[in-house]
Amino acid sequence: MTDRQNTGTGRMYGVGLGPGDPSLVTVRAAELIGKADVVAYHSARHGRSIARSIAERYLAGGQIEEKLVYPLTVETTDHPGGYRGALDEFYEEAAARLAAHLDAGRDVVVLAEGDPLFYGSYQHMHKRLAHRYPTEVVPGVTSVSAAAARLGQPLTEAEETLTVIPGTLPEEELTARIAAADSAVIMKLGRTFPAVRRALERAGRLEDAQYVERAFMEGERIAPLAEVEGDSVPYFSVAVLPSKVAPLEPVVRPADGMGSVTVVGTGPAGPLWLTAEARGALTAATDLVGYTTYLDRVPERPGQRRHGSDNKVESERAEYALDLARRGHEVCVVSSGDPGVFAMATAVLEVACEPDYRDVPVRIVPGMTAAHAAASRAGAPLGHDYAVVSLSDRLKPWDVVAKRLRAAAEADLVLALYNPGSKSRTTQVAQARDLLLEYRAPGTPVVMARDVGGPTERVRIVRLGELDPALVDMRTILLIGSSQTRAVERGGGVEVVWTPRRYPED
Repeated sequence: MTDRQNTGTGRMYGVGLGPGDPSLVTVRAAELIGKADVVAYHSARHGRSIARSIAERYLAGGQIEEKLVYPLTVETTDHPGGYRGALDEFYEEAAARLAAHLDAGRDVVVLAEGDPLFYGSYQHMHKRLAHRYPTEVVPGVTSVSAAAARLGQPLTEAEETLTVIPGTLPEEELTARIAAADSAVIMKLGRTFPAVRRALERAGRLEDAQYVERAFMEGERIAPLAEVEGDSVPYFSVAVLPSKVAPLEPVVRPADGMGSVTVVGTGPAGPLWLTAEARGALTAATDLVGYTTYLDRVPERPGQRRHGSDNKVESERAEYALDLARRGHEVCVVSSGDPGVFAMATAVLEVACEPDYRDVPVRIVPGMTAAHAAASRAGAPLGHDYAVVSLSDRLKPWDVVAKRLRAAAEADLVLALYNPGSKSRTTQVAQARDLLLEYRAPGTPVVMARDVGGPTERVRIVRLGELDPALVDMRTILLIGSSQTRAVERGGGVEVVWTPRRYPED
């Protein structure tokens, strides 16, 4: 098998055996198993090896068998290095045993269930030996593919992404990863199953989840995950969230025919600003409703309906979303930034509190605010108390805006000014600047941030006395410093703005 004249050693093969059925072993894997001088496989202390049982029909007889017996299978140990130390010591010893055969010129096949480099024990031998000896890895059918095959459902379709998640993650992390996933497979269940089930439920994906146990093995079991009892789940099982593009069966609506509305904050711009919860809500929705500019930031998904509208019809948009939900649709109302900050959460709740819509479930999913995004680009101007004010007088009189600006200025608060100007509102920035100059020094730092996170992002630091209203439009947010706010030039001529955490007593 090996060109020993060139290497002087044997060759190591990491051989994937597939999910359990010997007939799913590849031709290449079967050939190598039959010709190897040494066949190595891992097992627990009971000595039984699933990998060997799969490969048994391909063994030639008379071959050297190296049984690599794990010293422990749970994390309780008196080893001075703890669980990880005990395993590292075992892997070093196992690698040394295989190296002895390779140095003697023997070819070694290391058996691996599934694929050798997919959560496989072989990878620990590979990392320790592959740089020292000629090595070949033979891929195998993974448990992910086996589970999908047994379910008879696509894992991914079109532009969907597949997330593979170890069930050993902390529950909060599991919940976040599941919520953000299009499709997912959760591995390593067993004792982790209760936490995985809770995470699926918290992420709103429990009803989608399928359970596959021992796919292509004796004792195979398939069921909706919600029906599985936690004390009956072995390690060789996975949870599957299949593709949402084209389910084989129609979506079952609630008995009362009612859907729900989720108002989602997408942050100031693009997918990088989405929270895991927001991403999950957008994935799960049957319908997206929103201002067309904001809908365009959300990736299109086959089968998902999009309902765009103009920027000044918030109440009509909210009513439309609630009507869809009453007809059984799962609706996401898409909002930029945080939906509760001058955005769609209030518009939806105003309508949802009317008698006709009070039974429609409404949920709010927060997002990164424009003020916080802009502040991060400039430094830390919101490091102390601050006020948030909209300069728009479309829904409130300018007298109210001015009164609030004066109150905040008198209190020496940093100000985050939203909706400073538009094509139809061209005087508010100048009025606000002149009013604030009655209370603030002309040298007060001002952060002018436009399209933060977007392709035309521009952040400038100016002084209040030099603030030019002509440079401000609807996509700009202004952060006006207090008397304590500092603008400091650091290395490379970069100016940063920050407001001290402490305020002087006098």
